[in-house]
Amino acid sequence: MSPAISILLIDDEQQLRQLTGRILKLEGFPVYEAGHLAEARKLLQTQSVDIVLCDVRLPDGNGVDFIPEIKKSNGEIEIVMLTAYGNIPDGIQAIRNGAYDYLVKGNDNDRLIPLLHRLQDQILLRRKLKHLEKRVAKKYSFDSIIGESPVIREVVALARKVASTDSTVLLTGETGTGKEVFAQAIHQAGGRNKQPFVAINCSAFGRDILESELFGHKAGAFTGANKDKKGLMEEAHLGTLFMDEIGEMPLDLQAKLLRVLETGEFIKVGDTKTIKVNIRLIAATHRDLTTEVKEGRFREDLFYRLNVFAIHLPSLRERQSDIPILANHFLLQLSNKTHSLAHTISPAFLQALQQYRWKGNIRELKNVIERAMILAPGDELLVDHLPPELKKTNPAEFSTNLADMEKRHIAHVLTLTKGNKTKAAEQLGIGLTTLYRKIEEYKLDETLSK
Repeated sequence: MSPAISILLIDDEQQLRQLTGRILKLEGFPVYEAGHLAEARKLLQTQSVDIVLCDVRLPDGNGVDFIPEIKKSNGEIEIVMLTAYGNIPDGIQAIRNGAYDYLVKGNDNDRLIPLLHRLQDQILLRRKLKHLEKRVAKKYSFDSIIGESPVIREVVALARKVASTDSTVLLTGETGTGKEVFAQAIHQAGGRNKQPFVAINCSAFGRDILESELFGHKAGAFTGANKDKKGLMEEAHLGTLFMDEIGEMPLDLQAKLLRVLETGEFIKVGDTKTIKVNIRLIAATHRDLTTEVKEGRFREDLFYRLNVFAIHLPSLRERQSDIPILANHFLLQLSNKTHSLAHTISPAFLQALQQYRWKGNIRELKNVIERAMILAPGDELLVDHLPPELKKTNPAEFSTNLADMEKRHIAHVLTLTKGNKTKAAEQLGIGLTTLYRKIEEYKLDETLSK
């Protein structure tokens, strides 16, 4: 299988260039050839090049001086200089200018091919890492927040505004409303997105373990502390620390957290040395911290430190129009996990979802969809696949209204995408075949053409 990288060979000695080119092609590398710098510039503008093999002395310039120009146009290109003369100053200057290596023609022939294969491995690894970074960025971006209701759009707009700052953010709302999703999106859209995002749920630990997890400890600080441990505060240095359910934090640890927010300093458990950190804090809670302060369970000074920019995430009951979009999103997302054949949702099923109170919010909705997909033997989720508590309303009472609502929603999305059915299907979270069936069923082509 041919390597996925290409080489530009620049050398004015035609016979030597052609011979080297043939050797590289036998190794499986796509090769472009140029006899001078002007020709090389044109090829760099029109072709995708990963490695440049360049002679030092060329008719229209010096290859060493050409390195910064290549790097300025594309910093990802790796450059190996080739020369017939073992000139040490040229070699040193080539490396300073950004070349990967400097080889002497003839003397270093045995080094060239292994060097190119090492470079190939590095380039392919770099591409893979970039691809993974893009996937992570997309997964945790604001685009991953599903919903078109005015209330969720307003919340996303607020979060986007604060993301570009270093301000502390307090996310409030019921359990299951997506607070960690918002925290991730804020981090990803901010200036610290290349640094760690570290999360901890304060309700998941007892007081002593929470202190050790957050601030770390010295060896011998307590029974079982056999070696020094770095806390999450240090792990999040220069990045973002997300503290979920901060309302559950013990009062004495609240004081220690307040010191970090005020001075950027803390002391490990069992230590005497101060550690400095630079973190952005995003906190979240389902509790009403104002009430917690009044009743003495939460420090007032810490509350004001946290409440710099508060965002309240709406419950699913407040954004019922998003339920069909979310349900179809989860249907697509969970298909591989559940191995389900289901790719559409019946109107009665959707109606039942919209009549339910959703105390567990989005998290509960996702669980219901996953359960239904496991139970569904065919290609559609039906009311029979819902848990008992969601079957209490009579679907027949709402079927007509639901059909009208579904029709209006599909028509709205088709209008937004200017009739592009592929994009509309993606936004609706349904298959293209299902969309065509719905368009025919509701005669939407006639409506859109008017």
